[in-house]
Amino acid sequence: MDPEVSVLLHCADWRGLLKSQVHVELSERFNRQTDPVLEQNIDEVWKERIINEPWLFNGAKFRLHSFTLTPPPSGGGDSPTLMKKGCLCDKDRCLPAISAFDAQLNSSCGRVRDHIDQSGHTDRGPSCGVNEIETRTSTQTTDFNAGEPRVCNMFGTKLQPQLQPGPERDTCRKNKALLTLRLGLTCYKDFLGTNWSQKAGELRRRGEIEFGDPLALLAQPLGVGGVLCTRDGQVVLIRRSQRVAEAGGLLDIPGGHPEPKAVCEGVCVREDKISVELLQKREEAVVTELFSSVCTEIRDEVNVPMGSLGEPVLMGVALNHTSSGRPSAEFYIRCSLSSAEIQELYWQGGTEAHESTDIVFLSQTDLLQLDKSSPLWSELCPSAKGAVVLYQLVLPDHEVDSTKPTQSPSTSTSLQDD
Repeated sequence: MDPEVSVLLHCADWRGLLKSQVHVELSERFNRQTDPVLEQNIDEVWKERIINEPWLFNGAKFRLHSFTLTPPPSGGGDSPTLMKKGCLCDKDRCLPAISAFDAQLNSSCGRVRDHIDQSGHTDRGPSCGVNEIETRTSTQTTDFNAGEPRVCNMFGTKLQPQLQPGPERDTCRKNKALLTLRLGLTCYKDFLGTNWSQKAGELRRRGEIEFGDPLALLAQPLGVGGVLCTRDGQVVLIRRSQRVAEAGGLLDIPGGHPEPKAVCEGVCVREDKISVELLQKREEAVVTELFSSVCTEIRDEVNVPMGSLGEPVLMGVALNHTSSGRPSAEFYIRCSLSSAEIQELYWQGGTEAHESTDIVFLSQTDLLQLDKSSPLWSELCPSAKGAVVLYQLVLPDHEVDSTKPTQSPSTSTSLQDD
């Protein structure tokens, strides 16, 4: 079990979700809870950071509060099974049933009570990473198999019965909104003063005591990341520069954050004046920004033309416990270019070329076999680990012919040789 990451939710039932299957609900109720002393401390942290790093910009971000996920209309047995969430999905111990796609799963609501050490990181226990799971009944009494949504919080998710490939799953995937993300607003300054603070553990304990929610005082900005697959079956990784704020020198997937400012295009408003009220009239635009932002990051970081990218498929949301459980929506994106073509474009340099120093390719087959026992695992930053776990769970390209030969490692940078 890797303590750095866990899976908050996955969309394995539908091999991932398209933009039309995702809605957002925006409300000030989903913002971070404030406190005068905490706000003063956040301001002090920010002032100190910009003295040393004057290029920092306090941009607005979306804050993930919670979500609702509609279960499939049929499948599964009669007895619900509590799956242990809030830990890395160790396929041999934590989630043995999910590794087989003919598994039929139900679940009741599970809440993970994390034990936080003094540094603010999550101590996930000696066995499969869950020290205590408390089963709770949902406030909704609708039968689980009736297809009604149920609310999941940031501590765990209910795994629904998995739909088998066929007309029922395809119809459900195309015609129905299945996931609602409940979003508030936060900013980069608040992230540095809460999730990234040395007092993050204390803030989580205060949140539990004062609000019944360990994350109530944390910024929890929602990030995005993309598992980019080339025409010849290679997955793109980039090695982060030593100059970036987090995980310098480690391998990552392209990614960043959806920007509330982009949703306000055409509206004359300062970044620090963007409000939930303004965004509430633009829910569809928020979903569009969530899905398009990952393609924008791929373009800027890898220098891949937007026209070569397929429609993003949402695999799920992973949590980064090196920054107190910060969430990131992880996507799968096909690219019409080969690994050799992408490598050439990368070295020509994109808008954000300074954020990485090398491009690396890993075959989809190797990605499926990668786990914490692999030497390469230690080279991945937490966001990449979360994306790998979700890719293995969701298998967004499962119907693709896996016997198709991929390009020889000699034509691209191989992880084994890196």
